[in-house]
Amino acid sequence: MSYEGSLPDQGHEEVSSTVSVDAVAAAALLRASQSPAQKSAAQLAAEHDRRQTFRRMIDPGIVRPNSKEQASSSLKTLLRIADNLLREPENPKFQQIKPTNPVIQRELMNPKGAIEYAIEMGFRPEVKDFQPYYTFYPRHMDDLRLGAIILREHVNLETEKAERAARAKANEKANAAAAAEKVKLAFIDDRKTKEMKDEIERQQRLARRNGGHGK
Repeated sequence: MSYEGSLPDQGHEEVSSTVSVDAVAAAALLRASQSPAQKSAAQLAAEHDRRQTFRRMIDPGIVRPNSKEQASSSLKTLLRIADNLLREPENPKFQQIKPTNPVIQRELMNPKGAIEYAIEMGFRPEVKDFQPYYTFYPRHMDDLRLGAIILREHVNLETEKAERAARAKANEKANAAAAAEKVKLAFIDDRKTKEMKDEIERQQRLARRNGGHGK
């Protein structure tokens, strides 16, 4: 009797132990999913090198040999291509760049360094049905993501610089206008002062003349 009676207790202990282990494992998995994986020193160093490569491809790679306007336009086009693909990685129309497209020719093929940046992000040249393309391969998704980060970093910085320059120019114009208005008002004040002095002198002469007549 006692042996049989002890079976439920042992089973209860086993179930409790299993539940406890499962709970601990679930909690560990939850913590692992919530905290990002820590990168090793080697991974961080490699990512730093990749960032520097992308930065050098922008400046001097694209910025130096092209006009300021063309470099800015090409970089924004590259960022738009990367953002579209990151947003919809399975969309076939975002996975290919057609070099014969007039916009692509103007923004990526003709400017120096632009198509090379696209290649660095994971686009590779190939021919399909006698048509040339640059096709993105998903294994380069990390390169695409990092290339987009560096592009956005540069584009945002240039936008901020342009806005500061525009504000400075506007302030300069406003200051020049204020200075011109100040000179104008000073001239008007001087003229009014002179007119007032002339009128006083005229009145004084008239008074002296009338006083002389009274004698």
